[in-house]
Amino acid sequence: MDISDILLVAAVGLWLFIPAMVPNSAAVVFGKKGRTKVDFGRSLRGKRIFGDGKSWMGLFGGGFSGILIGLILIAVSQPFDPADHWGFRPFWSNVGVLSCLAFGAVLGDLTGAFIKRRIGLERGQKAPVLDQYDFVAGAFLITALFFPDWVYSNYIEGWHILALILVLAVMFFVHRAVNIIGFRMGLKKEPW
Repeated sequence: MDISDILLVAAVGLWLFIPAMVPNSAAVVFGKKGRTKVDFGRSLRGKRIFGDGKSWMGLFGGGFSGILIGLILIAVSQPFDPADHWGFRPFWSNVGVLSCLAFGAVLGDLTGAFIKRRIGLERGQKAPVLDQYDFVAGAFLITALFFPDWVYSNYIEGWHILALILVLAVMFFVHRAVNIIGFRMGLKKEPW
């Protein structure tokens, strides 16, 4: 492989991860209208299970937004790579991958909220690393559970490990930028 092939592998890995990057931002937008909280207002050992920031409307709105974005990416890739869709693979298997990436991301964020409540952090308080990577871990874990060969071939095998490294490196900055934008738009109470 020459340097251009290696850069292409890394770029495709980032492209494939976009359906996992969209759901958390979309969940904030949809969640503003969601009155029913995922934990139904319940507590565990005196602390809310997830908190008021997690609604069913946000969870499903975010998840389905990620799937929709993924289908758009597949449509864009169709003329250039009709067989493999730049790594998403044939239609029905890619719908499964998109679902795992998108809902894995929102479930990862939900798990992050659960952990934050257990360690005594309130909604909106900073939790470095957890805040930036909970959705990444959720997306990769859920997708690896149902489509291990897809994760392996796109993010681990050979030079594809660079795609994983790029995703991990870029997520810190993407997370920060999106939160600042959401704060300025009035969608978030804190810029982190």
